[in-house]
Amino acid sequence: MTAPIADDLYESKREPTVALGDLVALTKPRVTALVIVTTAGGLWLAPVKVGFTVSGLALLGTVLIVAGASALNMYLERDIDGRMDRTKDRPLPAGRLAPHVALWFGVALSAIAVPILAFGVNTTTALFAVLAHLSYVLAYTPLKQRSPAALLVGAVPGAMPPLLGWTAATGTASWGGVGLFAIIFLWQVPHFHAISIFRKDDYERAGLKVMPNVAGLRATKHSIVRYTFALVAVSLLLVPLGVERPGYLVWAGLLGAVFFGWGCYGLRETSGRRWARSLFAVSILYLVLLFSALVLQARGA
Repeated sequence: MTAPIADDLYESKREPTVALGDLVALTKPRVTALVIVTTAGGLWLAPVKVGFTVSGLALLGTVLIVAGASALNMYLERDIDGRMDRTKDRPLPAGRLAPHVALWFGVALSAIAVPILAFGVNTTTALFAVLAHLSYVLAYTPLKQRSPAALLVGAVPGAMPPLLGWTAATGTASWGGVGLFAIIFLWQVPHFHAISIFRKDDYERAGLKVMPNVAGLRATKHSIVRYTFALVAVSLLLVPLGVERPGYLVWAGLLGAVFFGWGCYGLRETSGRRWARSLFAVSILYLVLLFSALVLQARGA
């Protein structure tokens, strides 16, 4: 009769098995997909065209370092994720993966990415990638529990992929690449504010400081309008910066007007979570269509 009890004790002490699907989940696949698109956009829009090998290594290195940062973020936030409805089923809080596996997986991906970018692409791209990685893991991740300003800190690494694509082709962060960086940087603010409004209770339960819980809904809505206006203005600057042809202004202007108008619509007192969900969807559609316009209207396209 003692054998089954011993077996049960042994089973309870065994560490979770490592499943490929859980390792993939650590890389935040939807974020990684966006990184691929925006990095490729930076490569395509750069005035210097590089070969398939350099482009491929730039994409691979960027994806690996972003995936590594995501895994390390999940390792550091595993307890917080367990308190949020949208993240409690991730591999670590759900107990499907041992924490040390996520730690070393993130370290390994990051370590592989740096020499790929440094030797396969160029040192400028590698340095920007390392800066993005460290700021995301060491600055943004802990700051989320202290201040809503974490959003602006996190927007820096979040906006880096198109600049990495640009520097991979040109070797330098010229104004065109900075313009692409600024677009993604500014876009993240209304996008995340929308999430923080309809996920307000989730963030509060997790102890994360987001603007709706600290400054209130009205202040968050005004921030959305301000940053969306700045985003539209910067998106139009790509023509005088020489990145785009004049025809792009029509698409950027129309898309920007819709996005900005939807943000202003939320200034009504009755606008709440339902509007925030719709703004979240509009923000994604805006970015996809804007980058499509960038590619289609690019010089020589």
